Amino acid sequence: MQNTPENDIEQDAAPSKTQRKKDMHALQEIGEQLVELDSKKLAEFDLPEILIDAINLARPMSKHGARRRQMQYIGRLMREVDAQPIQQKLDSWHQASVHQTARLHQLERWRERLLSDEHAITEFAQKYPQADLRRLRLLIRNAQKEKSADKPPKSFRLQFQELQVAITEV
Repeated sequence: MQNTPENDIEQDAAPSKTQRKKDMHALQEIGEQLVELDSKKLAEFDLPEILIDAINLARPMSKHGARRRQMQYIGRLMREVDAQPIQQKLDSWHQASVHQTARLHQLERWRERLLSDEHAITEFAQKYPQADLRRLRLLIRNAQKEKSADKPPKSFRLQFQELQVAITEV
């Protein structure tokens, strides 16, 4: 077979077997993410009934071989669906989750700093001037007393809630 321009065009147009396998694995991964969703979030997607049934069947499967075959079947069904909007929605949910986790970590760091460092309240007041500092100081003092007396951490939790209010008002 000669290397003519027509043959080059045909070869460029058809994806390689490796690329097709990568695409199929990508669709199967999207299917796996769909299996992990709860029914309420799954209903937000406009999926064919056969795909929803396959996803619902895969959820309780615990045997590795059976689950793997079911995931391959879901991947095959995903070929009939436009996967890009599904992936975008899943990515946006994941991003929201990442941002929420980062925010909670920030609140935890502030709470720990305020409990351990007496100068941290000044820095917090400069960064978040709208915060109710009197209430925050009271909660810090009470949380420290609760911790030293081995009492339930009521003020510790209230301090976290107060920090949430102060930081979200920015």
